[in-house]
Amino acid sequence: MALFLDTFVNKIDSKGRVSVPASFRASLQGQAFHGIVASPSMKFPAIQCAGIDWFHRVSGELSNGELFSDENDDLTATLFSDAKQLAFDSEGRIMLPESLTKHAGIGELAAFVGRGANFEIWSPNSFESYKAEARKRALEKGRTLKLRPDGGK
Repeated sequence: MALFLDTFVNKIDSKGRVSVPASFRASLQGQAFHGIVASPSMKFPAIQCAGIDWFHRVSGELSNGELFSDENDDLTATLFSDAKQLAFDSEGRIMLPESLTKHAGIGELAAFVGRGANFEIWSPNSFESYKAEARKRALEKGRTLKLRPDGGK
């Protein structure tokens, strides 16, 4: 599975193209689609991104639920109806659709933020504000992560 680490800030050119960080592209090699899948974040002013394999996994998990429930309908409409497949060009760039940049409040710069199995694209200033608050909350609440001896398997 792809693993996305670190934060990178890249310039968006006048045509709306932005270079996806090389380490992110490397994590996506070998997937069925040569690019990313991007959708408006349900939680933040950001663009949620992953490889097509992650979206297949999410789709599979949703199919294990109650197929015709209101909850399933809400999730599938939210996750998939606005998702865009954004192919890499020969230079590793993607074209960011205006609907996604508008949702995230992104202008000339885009912050690519690793989130483990997926990543997000933010306005750099918005992400810095969010990260400072997230760190503060984590410290105040004493958040920790207990690793399982079996490695999570």
